[in-house]
Amino acid sequence: QVQVVESGGGLVQPGGSLTLSCGASGRTDSRYAMAWFRQAPGKEREFVAGLTWNGATYYADFVKGRFTISRGNTRKTWYLQMNSLKPEDTAVYYCAAEEQFRAWRVADFGSWGQGTQVTVSS
Repeated sequence: QVQVVESGGGLVQPGGSLTLSCGASGRTDSRYAMAWFRQAPGKEREFVAGLTWNGATYYADFVKGRFTISRGNTRKTWYLQMNSLKPEDTAVYYCAAEEQFRAWRVADFGSWGQGTQVTVSS
């Protein structure tokens, strides 16, 4: 199984930018999908962006045009570049990986990081 650890959260003003990073270890020789989810207080965890092993990207409607998911050359690190941040983007962001990818749903991902807090506030 792949283990993942995310970093890069923090406090940013509305309209600002932030980049999150996720590093993978363990079975990194397997073909796994990579994704970012988030969970705001009192809400369920939700899909934000995903990247298949072949390089296809997928985004939730509420981040299209503002967030970009990408990965490093070794495929062991992936990123979430967040631009034009809004207060409603405030949440704990989780990176996730799944070898047996089926769908961009919380229940379909087996490897999770501990989460990193992103707060958008003036």
